[in-house]
Amino acid sequence: QAELVESGGGLVQAGGSLRLSCASSGRTFKFYAMAWFRQAPGKEREFVASISWRGDTTYYADSVKGRFTVSRDNANDTVYLQMNSLKPEDTAVYYCNGDSMMSASAYVERGGRSGFWGQGTQVTVSS
Repeated sequence: QAELVESGGGLVQAGGSLRLSCASSGRTFKFYAMAWFRQAPGKEREFVASISWRGDTTYYADSVKGRFTVSRDNANDTVYLQMNSLKPEDTAVYYCNGDSMMSASAYVERGGRSGFWGQGTQVTVSS
């Protein structure tokens, strides 16, 4: 059983928007910092955004700053990634991660090596 489940991906035209969700299942992640990563075919997995467990601190990769917004609803154990002004280079499988050992800031450089992952959701941006 997956403990994190991503959803909300799809096919959009460049300039469009999508809202991804990462829902917790089987355990609570409301006290975990959480992060979004993405991986495109032939590329390494890369950090996208992270959020503190309270939701009051966020970090973003330079490539998505000003376009993406990460948020969370701890009452529902759900993390979101609002993606606006999408570009073809945003095309990837998007994954969420929760790790008891990570802070939101630590995710930027050191995250993704452990913790819990979801199955990913495909985002495809056409030109």
